[in-house]
Amino acid sequence: MPFSHGSYATSLAVTIAVASAGMGRAERIAAPQRIVSAFLCTDEYVFRLIPRERIAGLSYLAGDTHPVVSTIAKQVNGIPGVRASAEQMLALHPDLVVTYQSTNARQTQLLRAAGVRVLEVPWAQSLADVRRVTLMLGGALDASGRAQALVQQMDADLVRARAQASRPAVQTLIYEPNGYTTAGGVTDEILSAAGLKNAGSFARITRSGTIPIEAVLTLAPELLVLNGEHEDEPARADAVLHHPALKALNRHTVVVRTSLVPLLCPGPWSVRVAPQLAKWGRSVHMLAGHSRKP
Repeated sequence: MPFSHGSYATSLAVTIAVASAGMGRAERIAAPQRIVSAFLCTDEYVFRLIPRERIAGLSYLAGDTHPVVSTIAKQVNGIPGVRASAEQMLALHPDLVVTYQSTNARQTQLLRAAGVRVLEVPWAQSLADVRRVTLMLGGALDASGRAQALVQQMDADLVRARAQASRPAVQTLIYEPNGYTTAGGVTDEILSAAGLKNAGSFARITRSGTIPIEAVLTLAPELLVLNGEHEDEPARADAVLHHPALKALNRHTVVVRTSLVPLLCPGPWSVRVAPQLAKWGRSVHMLAGHSRKP
């Protein structure tokens, strides 16, 4: 059956309503005090929403630094890291496990069979979804105030980005380790707010989801955003970001580096890159205007 954004939005709304209602009944008994996050993208939410003493464990990726895939990697030292193992999670004696829908059905089944509550979080396909998911989790984790603060900060970042955005939109390519690019959903909305248009949406992407260097040169985007996350050790995945062929773009493309980790998992934190992206978009227009002067 073809994908329908309308049907997805309806499904998301139903999922959130059911989860909120179910967790609301549970909270009348007791708010969860030993919470385990079983997935990287729920780590990002759980760590921001609840006090550290209520976190019994996060996925091991939350603290991974080679490569860095988490925005909280430097803040989670001392919190147990777990892999996709129901046994590891049960050993932490959680009263709630938070994970994403359809990420590990067998694990979820085993946890529920052991009497552990599991909250499955729907994936956010838009900024509107991000708001709904954030507020739902805030209610489920007895952290509504923090959830509202996250949403307010996200909206403030969007306002700043839109105030600085220039028009017409700047053709922009986000180029990540191993040659991956990010297109569609929340990322495209963030770029749009910053006055940018995702050139990756028009690229010929390989079966593995990457864009070869040759394709980057052909696209010749006005703005090329490379992952600039510092690694303690050189990673082979980053080699493509230092390819000498990229120098051929210097005369026609503004090349910048920034951490793209906030875009990996869609959430309120993803929007924090928008104001800086808007500034780079304005610099592209300024350079183009200067180059046209006699």
